[in-house]
Amino acid sequence: MPQHKSAIKRVRQNITRRLHNRDQRSQMRTYIKKVLLSTDKTEAEANLKVATSYLDKMGRKGIVHKNQAANKISRLVKHVNKLS
Repeated sequence: MPQHKSAIKRVRQNITRRLHNRDQRSQMRTYIKKVLLSTDKTEAEANLKVATSYLDKMGRKGIVHKNQAANKISRLVKHVNKLS
């Protein structure tokens, strides 16, 4: 257990941030699943727009690496383009 006041505060902050980041990663995965499970192309394109925007945001904030976000977006776009 931390002894210094600043270290105690740092532990509290880390817990809060970890929970917040976990929620955001969970939301990101949900958006990805919605795109992958879409069977209709128009529905998939609508879901793709939301997922792309969110993935870019997570990349900018550092929740996921920028390249990882770009790779996931690329994979989703390829999936949507395969749909007829």
